[in-house]
Amino acid sequence: MNEVVGRDDLLLVTLDTLRFDVAEELAAGGRIPHLARHLPGGRWEKRHAPGSFTYASHQAIFAGFLPTPAVPGPRPRLFAARFGGSETTAERTYVYDTPDLVSGLAAAGYRTVCVGGVGFFNQRGALGSVLPGMFQESHWEPEFGVASTNSFEAQVERAEKVVAGLEPDQRLFLFVNVAALHQPNWFHLPGATREAGDSRATHAAALEYVDRHIGRLFAAASSRRRCFTIVCSDHGTAYGDDGWTGHRLGHEVVWTVPYAHFFLESGTAR
Repeated sequence: MNEVVGRDDLLLVTLDTLRFDVAEELAAGGRIPHLARHLPGGRWEKRHAPGSFTYASHQAIFAGFLPTPAVPGPRPRLFAARFGGSETTAERTYVYDTPDLVSGLAAAGYRTVCVGGVGFFNQRGALGSVLPGMFQESHWEPEFGVASTNSFEAQVERAEKVVAGLEPDQRLFLFVNVAALHQPNWFHLPGATREAGDSRATHAAALEYVDRHIGRLFAAASSRRRCFTIVCSDHGTAYGDDGWTGHRLGHEVVWTVPYAHFFLESGTAR
């Protein structure tokens, strides 16, 4: 990462609330072709989330603690604040001297931009301003939020405008929190009703919806130069699994998340 930072643009996409089993099933079944073509080997990596709900997980992610590989053994990090005794800071880790990755990249000359999704990014109160307040530039509209039927399309359009407005030599760290997977998501499945509510099937339909439009985001992020990209979930959610519903709880479907990182070469097609 010491070669990447300062040379490439950076894109971090959190598919808020996406379950690993659903992501894995759709990739294997050819139902998310635009995402799958960028996944190493066409598969998601199984990881453990650093938190069980959005606020906690993103605080950790922005501190450099991305979802942890779900395998025993050493797990060096891509990014880390300088911290004495850290056992996950390795030679190839990008180390910064600020409290969080966002300000660390800003200190390295990056323009840091947040395109928010769920309520913790809505800037409508003190709590909803903490995470977006880390960035030099933050965007949120009701159309980006969980109740919007076209939230991701609206977010992508805003990201495209952000990229188009940058000077050519300005490096960019773009963060997008995708709200479409979060409850309510029933409206993404044809024939589903508000009365029937959300389910694993509507959750999957929401991921298919995101996949149909994510090529535009990838194209924008790589339109100026190569872009190092991380796509992951911040936590999963339960739909009646073992009697559990929702998240901010300790069930396996909440803690187990999909993860991938890869390069988007300059001029990546939609």
